[in-house]
Amino acid sequence: MVHILGPVAARGALLSLFDFKVPAGFPSPAADHIEKRISLDELLNVKAPHIYLVRIEGNSMVGAGIFDGDLVLVDRSIDPAHNQIVIAAINGEPLCKRLIRRGNEVILASENPHFPARYVLEGEELSIWGVVTYSVRSHDPKA
Repeated sequence: MVHILGPVAARGALLSLFDFKVPAGFPSPAADHIEKRISLDELLNVKAPHIYLVRIEGNSMVGAGIFDGDLVLVDRSIDPAHNQIVIAAINGEPLCKRLIRRGNEVILASENPHFPARYVLEGEELSIWGVVTYSVRSHDPKA
């Protein structure tokens, strides 16, 4: 199950990008370590109105690193290809799955062995609403 939240507003705030990778924890953000200032719009390749946000509900995509409650950025301008994660609708019901194409067969695969793949059957209406490009997860236990 997915919940469409809407388009992403462009021109976000600039954030500091540090010139080192942090293996665990976070050092004191001393000014001499700042490489440049970037925006999340730039980093996540946000090109509104082609990008929109979706909140994921359920655990069928945990193997792909997408968990219940995560936000995903979806790009409608990308032509969906085999093995990409997509937001799709079968007969108007939206879902987040991995797109698998085998000859004439279309499969929307889960990334959790507890959830079966969804085969698109003859006569069903399949719409691909966009390709998932990024996911965002809150690590705040109060969120």
